[in-house]
Amino acid sequence: MQKIFGALFLGLLCWLPGKAQQRNIDFIRYRLPNGLKVILHRDTTAPVVAVTVLYHVGSKNEKPGQTGFAHFFEHLMFEGSTYIRRGEFMKYVSNAGGQLNANTSQDRTFYYENMPSNQLKLALWLESERMLHGKIDTVGVNTQREVVKEEKRMRVDNRPYGTLLQEVCKRAFKGTPYQWVPIGSMEDLNKAVLGDFIEFYHTYYVPGNAVLSIAGDIDTARTRELVAAYFGSIPASDKPIRRPQVQVQPLGHEIRDTVYDNIQLPAVIEAYRVPRQGTPDYYAFNVLAQLLAGGPSARLQRVVKDQQQLAAGIEVVPLSLEDAGLFLNLGVVNVGVDPDTLQQAIDAQVALVKQDTVPEHEFLKVMNQIETDFISGNARMLGIAEKLADYEVYFGDANLINTELDRYRRVTREDLRRVARKYLTPDNRVVLYYLPKAMQSGSGSKAS
Repeated sequence: MQKIFGALFLGLLCWLPGKAQQRNIDFIRYRLPNGLKVILHRDTTAPVVAVTVLYHVGSKNEKPGQTGFAHFFEHLMFEGSTYIRRGEFMKYVSNAGGQLNANTSQDRTFYYENMPSNQLKLALWLESERMLHGKIDTVGVNTQREVVKEEKRMRVDNRPYGTLLQEVCKRAFKGTPYQWVPIGSMEDLNKAVLGDFIEFYHTYYVPGNAVLSIAGDIDTARTRELVAAYFGSIPASDKPIRRPQVQVQPLGHEIRDTVYDNIQLPAVIEAYRVPRQGTPDYYAFNVLAQLLAGGPSARLQRVVKDQQQLAAGIEVVPLSLEDAGLFLNLGVVNVGVDPDTLQQAIDAQVALVKQDTVPEHEFLKVMNQIETDFISGNARMLGIAEKLADYEVYFGDANLINTELDRYRRVTREDLRRVARKYLTPDNRVVLYYLPKAMQSGSGSKAS
């Protein structure tokens, strides 16, 4: 999400008649007595294995005044453990020929190791140490505070359009835990004491709040034995987990504001409130995003950017969360173009979707792109492990990895017109104009 104005969507794939071929992903799912959910997928095509742990905690779970904790822990959990010395977590993986990383969203924190399959035990030990013996001490907390501050300076404060998501969410989701983004507040992190971090760890980094998902060249029976050996003795937790249920309704009125930033070219952002992930309308909006900006021949790309030459770059991003969603139209204006002109052009293309049913040939092309992208996401072990964990956490149904494509196939051309008419209305959106700071003089105060 931080790369919204990075590389645009991948180039348009050529449409071919017929359906893309989807292979079935076999897996087993079970739960340890301590509450840890485990999903195993065996694929022996290459001697590699992805070991992932998804903790069902993101910025949504944070309390006001303690924002940024979930993302902060993404960093802190690489500090080491009781039996892993500080700074050596990554060395273990790199010395074994593997790769590791983590990411945090509003709804989850996700850790993974991509390893040679003969290093499965090492990856399991590392993740069990993270869950059982994570090192939460003053040295680590102070070190990672500075790391997170620098990350915020680089990725948000000093990056063109870097505050975009932050500015959108605090308006579109005002009054809900989605109003702040995972990077959180540096003031909140600075004032937090060691006990706050220890409490967060013992609340959320527990077996009952996690899914261990493994995909690759494994012996299933042996892997079950190893999982039991490394994770079975981790105590269950009875601490209550803060999991607010966000009820987001249509805005009821347009919110319009201006943000002055260190940029050269102005930008226009339209953010419409739409349903949460997994709903039928969620799939319709993903198709609509592909139709509008999913490649060089998509409508906004072809008409607004190339033919009218009003935009230097344009994207449509469905921001789909566990309890809410946004449909974002994002455009950077071309030199000499007024932001109002660009917004009118974007709105004109949305109006056409509301007015006319999408032609069948265009719809089929878009659906083929979606199928191809979906199936290619199952080509890597990490992608499979992550999807299995996501589906299990958000929907309680890991088998969506095999059936979700059918939900996309149920989307019709009329669905696109229906959701556009229902949700893409001026009274259900936030409109932000990003303008260069040089334009701020005499134009009023900066948007807060």
